[in-house]
Amino acid sequence: MLLKLVSDSTRLRLLALFLREELSVAELQEVLDMGQSRISSQLALLRQGGVVNDRREGKKAFYSLHASLPKVQLDLLHAALATVEGQMPELERDAENLERVLQKRRRTQEQYFSRIAGRFDKYYAPGRSWKAFAQLALRLTPEIAIADLGAGEGLLSQLLARRASQVWCIDNSPRMVETGTELAKKNGLDNLSYKLGDIEQVPLPDASVDLAILSQALHHAPHPQKAVAEAYRILKPGGQLLVLDLQEHDFEKARELYADHWLGFSENTLHSFLARAGFTRVEVAVVDTEPDEPHFTTLLASGTKAAA
Repeated sequence: MLLKLVSDSTRLRLLALFLREELSVAELQEVLDMGQSRISSQLALLRQGGVVNDRREGKKAFYSLHASLPKVQLDLLHAALATVEGQMPELERDAENLERVLQKRRRTQEQYFSRIAGRFDKYYAPGRSWKAFAQLALRLTPEIAIADLGAGEGLLSQLLARRASQVWCIDNSPRMVETGTELAKKNGLDNLSYKLGDIEQVPLPDASVDLAILSQALHHAPHPQKAVAEAYRILKPGGQLLVLDLQEHDFEKARELYADHWLGFSENTLHSFLARAGFTRVEVAVVDTEPDEPHFTTLLASGTKAAA
């Protein structure tokens, strides 16, 4: 029976994950980048075969290998995985995605205990706001060269330039570049420069900046992987990329209202963009969810260009 179950690649991927961790259907969707119906149908077969069991926790169902699975079947499962090792790249991607899902689970637990320990916004205190803290944090910017890619008017860069040695704002709108340049001149920011250009073909030399930022710009790019690769190109060894963008959503009107090319990205997709471009120490995390519909969620991704 087990031989028949492991003959399907999806079921084999599920069993490989269950050898490491008990997971919910939602977590399995995130790890496998696969629809719920397909996963659920394969889980049903594994459960019927007595290989997997499930438990309820509130509204969630968690799945794991059956605790009393005979040793001979466990050995057979390990042998099946060893046989396809190197022939199924999906297994390596699943392992990487699993680690991120488990990190996300840990962050969620940490956030929960932080909330019950004391809420930042529970009590009013004059001058104690996220806006004020953001202004303070921006003043901590070191004297480095920064590229704000898809900057628009460059409001973020206007703040960063007060401490950075040089800030380049790149945007493909002549009007945005004109407006930003006037604003920089008005504020006496000689180290803030605007360039007309595309984030998929950045008009800056190789290895010329310490920090590259793509803030709500990537979902406007026809080829986001190319934009991330350009960020990698212009970064000095040891430099860092920060990406703020929307999590994948289904608000189709965004294409018309905001000229969005993509309806956000999944955490796995953002991670893949950075990893494929060559970045190391890649991290992706949810940093905000809007309370009002359509409840846009913002992701923060970061990666480092390896030192020479």
